[in-house]
Amino acid sequence: MKTIQLPTITLRRKSKDVLESPEALSAAMSTEKTEKSSNGAGGEKRKNKIKFPDRMRMTSLMKRHKPKSPEVPVVLDFNQNLEQNHLAEASQHLLAQEEHLFSSESADEQVVCTDDDEDRLQKDYETLKLRLRMVIHDSFNTDNQEALKSAVATILQEEERDRIWEKTAKHECPVWRPMGCREIHDTLLQKVVEVRLQRANEEESGADKLSTSLKKDVCRMGKRIQNDLLRVVRDVQGCYPPEFDVCNMYTQLYHQAFSTKLQELTQPNTELEDCIYILSWINDYYPKGVLQQKELESHISSEALGPLLPEESLKALEEQYLSHKEAEVRTWLSSALKKEEEHWQTDEKPELMDNYYISHLALDVIHLVDGAIKEAVTILGNEDKAQRILFQLASFLASYKKSIAELLKGKNKNIPDMLKASLVSIKQLREYIEARENLSDVKGTWLSTAADLRESCHRYFLSTTHKELKGHYRKLWTQTWFSGSHNIIGNLLSALEDQITHFTFLKPACMEELLSQLHTEVMTEYVRRMLKRKVKLKDKDEQETAATFLCEDSTRINALFVRNGSKEKWLSSVLPKMSEVLRLQDAGSLQLEIVTLARTYPDISERQVLALLQLKTNLSSVDVRNIKDSLNENRNSPVSEPPPPFFCNVPVKRTLI
Repeated sequence: MKTIQLPTITLRRKSKDVLESPEALSAAMSTEKTEKSSNGAGGEKRKNKIKFPDRMRMTSLMKRHKPKSPEVPVVLDFNQNLEQNHLAEASQHLLAQEEHLFSSESADEQVVCTDDDEDRLQKDYETLKLRLRMVIHDSFNTDNQEALKSAVATILQEEERDRIWEKTAKHECPVWRPMGCREIHDTLLQKVVEVRLQRANEEESGADKLSTSLKKDVCRMGKRIQNDLLRVVRDVQGCYPPEFDVCNMYTQLYHQAFSTKLQELTQPNTELEDCIYILSWINDYYPKGVLQQKELESHISSEALGPLLPEESLKALEEQYLSHKEAEVRTWLSSALKKEEEHWQTDEKPELMDNYYISHLALDVIHLVDGAIKEAVTILGNEDKAQRILFQLASFLASYKKSIAELLKGKNKNIPDMLKASLVSIKQLREYIEARENLSDVKGTWLSTAADLRESCHRYFLSTTHKELKGHYRKLWTQTWFSGSHNIIGNLLSALEDQITHFTFLKPACMEELLSQLHTEVMTEYVRRMLKRKVKLKDKDEQETAATFLCEDSTRINALFVRNGSKEKWLSSVLPKMSEVLRLQDAGSLQLEIVTLARTYPDISERQVLALLQLKTNLSSVDVRNIKDSLNENRNSPVSEPPPPFFCNVPVKRTLI
């Protein structure tokens, strides 16, 4: 077989410049036509031809890309196809010429061509590329869609021919290969997107009422992206085969161009108003209003897009916004508390609703905090970051605690009513804090402050109550009580009923908490008086009588509190369990009962157990010592669900042996 050599030919340098406007492209087209018409038909003849790869002939290429023809085809030449924007047909014309110049039917065939033939083909390819750029540049013109389809077909044809030449030695390829039409297309689309975004401020409307120029710029760019992506889905997408993934291509280009413009607009000294607007666009308007439009959702993958701003710039904006919002919330909360304090200084009673006094302080505070957090979540696009605002409650709770303390020092006649209203707010704040799941580090501290607030109010009411009951408490577990327990407890309960009537106009839920605390404290005081051992139970009869009185007193006291709303029903078993210690005479049974008592109430101390045992004067020192040893050995297995602490609040002052 004859070896074919490529003669040395001087060719024009190929151009890959991307023209940016239709005017520039048209000018270039005119220049190319002028040069083409001035060339003659003569030139130096070529003696040899490069054999075109046999595996890819133009015939098969045209079969794959041949457009549908009408029943009576009209044959157009290259220039005619070009003028009518039949770019695919014009491309096929040039591809056929290229195949003719660079291939032969047999290795022995000698085809003579001139350098001018190759130059003219190169010029035609340059003309085709210019026209291709013009059509791509005009992609958003609805009248240009057929031309765009033809341009895309041209890109596929030329890219396929480029791949054919890839395996040929570089010095054997035509000077215009590779054409790089896909690269031209992608680069030009990027420029088209950038220019369209730059012109958005002049061409898009609807932002005139916005207060700053930055807001107007960002809004108009966002509207341009929104409208253009819809046009891509509705019109442009149909001009491309699926492998181009043109919707995601445009989305990526607009995203990058938008990102670049936002970085230019974002400065370290950005005004707060503009800062908030940029964050709103980044985290709300852009992802939800632009990218998540229903018509776009099935065509684009917004998850693959990167952030619009670098992390450092974004953090600076977020910190600026959060610092402002925290200061704003602090001011709001301070104003709400000040308004409440001013009301306390008047002679007006709190507002009465559903037959109880109320305060709007907690609801106002919760509304302000929740509203600020909700706004921050929208602007920042992140709930964890927005939770920083919630921490302003810490300083508010501390201030509220001081305000209540100052109120209690005053002499306003309406203090009881104001505290009843305050208890409503305190309970609402406690419930709000308890419901927050992301306060693991500070929730306990905040709830402790809220509990102190409630305790301050409760103590105001309960200290007065206990003062009125003090005379009745003194008679418990004395000889007078032992000789007439019924009357002593009856008088105590009557005094309690009178005191409870002072809790009117208190919200039922708050009334329940106050009565539950009073219930616990009355029972605590009863046990305290009992363990003072002013009554000595000398024998079995006295001990059984005292045990009976103990159970009767327990029943009557607990019935009164439960009837009035206390939920501490577990207190009804405390005295009966202690009564069993008094009733039992057998040392072994007594030892077992003490262990059971300690397991039921793990907070009962050894000193309290010994004080209880010393009520029984007929119990020997040996029995007491054995019971004590058994208690220490066996009390470490409390019941699975012990009741709330009780005995830890019962003081025993005397040292016991």
